[in-house]
Amino acid sequence: MGNLLVNLAMVLRQPTGISTYALSLLPYLRSLQPTLLSDRLYEGFDHQLISSRLCSDRGRRARLARLYWTQTQVPKLYRRLGSRLLFSPAPEAPIDRHCRSVVMVHDLRPLQLPSHSWQTYYFRWVVPKIVAQASHVLCNSEATATDLCHFYQLPAQKITPIYLGYDRQHYQPWSGKTSNYFLHIGQQFPHKNLERLIRAFAQLPTDYQLYLAGSRHASETPRLEQLVHSLGLRDRVQFLRYVDYADLPRLIGEAIALVYPSLWEGFGLPILEAMACGTPVITAHGSSLSEVGGEAVLYVDPYRIEAIAAAMRDLIDDSNLRQSLRDRGFQQASRFSWEATGKETCQVLEKFL
Repeated sequence: MGNLLVNLAMVLRQPTGISTYALSLLPYLRSLQPTLLSDRLYEGFDHQLISSRLCSDRGRRARLARLYWTQTQVPKLYRRLGSRLLFSPAPEAPIDRHCRSVVMVHDLRPLQLPSHSWQTYYFRWVVPKIVAQASHVLCNSEATATDLCHFYQLPAQKITPIYLGYDRQHYQPWSGKTSNYFLHIGQQFPHKNLERLIRAFAQLPTDYQLYLAGSRHASETPRLEQLVHSLGLRDRVQFLRYVDYADLPRLIGEAIALVYPSLWEGFGLPILEAMACGTPVITAHGSSLSEVGGEAVLYVDPYRIEAIAAAMRDLIDDSNLRQSLRDRGFQQASRFSWEATGKETCQVLEKFL
């Protein structure tokens, strides 16, 4: 058995975000001979698998069950297996001084944009204990590292920012035709700023469409659907729900642009994937997005509907701008890879094994 225990209980059946990150790390963690904690077997891994007997799915009930399992059962498994370190690709680890851990914190959005939700409660009261107990904390941007120091008073030497990557074999320059739609990718959480995006899109000519690809949100999605109806956009705005991984390059490649006006992100994987496909990107000033986009994207004030609309019109009208963003996007995307993410992560983990 490996001395490293890896918690994969947060990996969803329909992977996005944190799930994509965790699964992309697995080939590089192989050298550390980990034991995987999950409820499913991942192809290519022959290490012992301990079942959490959880449904790795979305929804508050599933998440709370998973968090309860992490605090009550993982310490027992850690001791039974004689583990020396637990790695968790999300801030989910036992608050147990006998269970040494390294955790990844992707963002502190629930504290930056607090709400009356279980996530804000979790990040306000539980995550501080997890990161204080952890031997080391990883994050995916300098912006999140700054937030960890600010909100949790963590010393900088306890934090290592490691950028995420993308699948270079999957997301490649699109050589096909471009269609007449703008695209957003991401679960329809309030902080994704989709209401302002829809209102901005309503100012464009009627021969353009907006595709919203991502899982529904229990309260936000019905509100957005009602907004689309009230603005008379039902024939122009499509809610695509979750899009299979195999279909994403084409969906991204054919778009006029990815529009990603999020109010707060720890990284922003869709921006990176769009640049790799050669699709122009419109995104927001602030948080980590400038670290990902560099000088290869259009930045807007996410609180100004007119600014979002103006950027979309610019990409409709200016073919030179589209080509410039495409060229700069390829160059910017080339700076990121899962190989670099994996190697840097293993280097940190090896220090604590």
